[in-house]
Amino acid sequence: MDNQLKRGLLDVCVLAAIKNEDTYGYKIIKDMKPYIELSESTLYTILKRLESAGMLTVKTAEHNGRLRKYYRINQAGLARLEEFKADWKEIMSIYDFITKEDVENE
Repeated sequence: MDNQLKRGLLDVCVLAAIKNEDTYGYKIIKDMKPYIELSESTLYTILKRLESAGMLTVKTAEHNGRLRKYYRINQAGLARLEEFKADWKEIMSIYDFITKEDVENE
């Protein structure tokens, strides 16, 4: 898969994983695990990129005597999710065009 495409998909997957509640890194990985494997280093790179892009906010809170970062999606992140859903319809149309001969030959 094209690296740029994969990067964009992973960004949206992380946004989707945090859209319903404030959450932290380990929980994001756990929630995504049934759908996609994501290493901690990859996740934290994505989270930093999304924060820099203004799509989420971060707060630090103490949990069991340790500081933990909690991530919250904001309006820009929600808008990116909606944009992705609209884009996905176009992507599926392109996919249908590319594979139409495969379907016709079955």
